[in-house]
Amino acid sequence: MPWKQQNWPNPMKVLIPSALRSYTEQREAKSNGATLAAVLADLDRRYAGIRFRMIDEQDRIRPHIRIFVNGEQVRDLSQPLRTTDEVVIVQALSGG
Repeated sequence: MPWKQQNWPNPMKVLIPSALRSYTEQREAKSNGATLAAVLADLDRRYAGIRFRMIDEQDRIRPHIRIFVNGEQVRDLSQPLRTTDEVVIVQALSGG
């Protein structure tokens, strides 16, 4: 289902991990959408290419990305959101 852009009165806050700040040039971005998929699509409209770094070709969240809504991890892109929600994107680090 294609996402239709809405003119929301108050965009929600999305915290951006340092690895993706080359797109936004800031640690926080504003985005609109009724679902997590719509918010990520809106981010990609504002910051071209950022969605592909988080979502794979099968439309799933990439394994090294964690997305939290109000402190709870979300894996479902159809997760409904409100303008008062806070979305935090975290890129997992690995090492040895």
